[in-house]
Amino acid sequence: MLFTQIALLVAMAVVGIFNPHHDILQIAVVAIILAFFSASQDIVLDAYRRELLPDDELGLGNSMYVNGYRAAVFIPGGLGLILSDRLSWSAVFVIISLFMSIGIVKTLLIKEAYVEFHPPQSLGEAVVKPFKEFFGREGGVRSGLTILAFLFFYKLGDNMATALSTPFYLDLGFSKTVIGSLVKLVNFWAMLIGSLIGGAAIYKIGINRALWLFGFVQMISILGFALLAEVGANELLLATVIGLEYLGVGLGTAALVAFMSQATNKNFTATQFALFSSLIALPRTLANSTTGFLIEGIKVGDGIYYDFFGSWSGMGYTKFFIFCTLCAVPGMFLLKWVAPWNGQQELKD
Repeated sequence: MLFTQIALLVAMAVVGIFNPHHDILQIAVVAIILAFFSASQDIVLDAYRRELLPDDELGLGNSMYVNGYRAAVFIPGGLGLILSDRLSWSAVFVIISLFMSIGIVKTLLIKEAYVEFHPPQSLGEAVVKPFKEFFGREGGVRSGLTILAFLFFYKLGDNMATALSTPFYLDLGFSKTVIGSLVKLVNFWAMLIGSLIGGAAIYKIGINRALWLFGFVQMISILGFALLAEVGANELLLATVIGLEYLGVGLGTAALVAFMSQATNKNFTATQFALFSSLIALPRTLANSTTGFLIEGIKVGDGIYYDFFGSWSGMGYTKFFIFCTLCAVPGMFLLKWVAPWNGQQELKD
């Protein structure tokens, strides 16, 4: 934890040194370094949390973790945009990087989690045994691949929709200050409430049923963006749509993280959580990486369209968000096998 957090603090501060118009290669290199250490920190925190929480506290404990994560996202996503209207980007990146010092201090204060398990004793065991154990469970390789496919598809729809949200708000005519204050504030509180409700509900109804119920909520809430695209720059509707969307995001994330924790063998927390986390992060990464191409195809005005989709030329924001809703269907379909409504996934101790 300590090593990755120090590396992230330095890398985030360095980003602001470069000019995107002249130093795009250097920025790309720093972005790769940031992504590497960010992913490494996530894996360590995921493993620590899995080792720390007993199985009956996974739902509520993971929802608390998600709340902390979302609070952290609010700092660069909200404060960063507001500061960028008043300060240079170099100063903004330095200020944002200093928030890593909070995590560094906490890391120095906590102790290693005590577990009565047998972690891998070598790098080879840490890489090979977790995969052998996962694909060697009941149902074999087919069952393992079904779970991995589910982790990829479950949040694909809302990942795609929210990845394009900031350019969408700007194109509708909202200012960066509105996006950095109203949008991010509603976003934060909606996800906070959603994950808290989700954690409590999981404790009552179980992880499987929570995945079904919360999955439908997060899928239907995407359609609010389509409505906003039709209405235009209305701040009240914006707040309502964002509140419903990120309430669904909070609920769905709480259930999915609890599912991942439950599916992780405590002997192989880091490697298996790295596998699971990578799959649920991949849709957002793909969506973020294609956002620039999507924006290049946007024509603002009466003729808004996306030429990125080729044969779907003429697709506007409304159709795009309907498309995102449809992308959530495969994940819901796979629930029949990975988390049946009346079933209970076996705990992996």
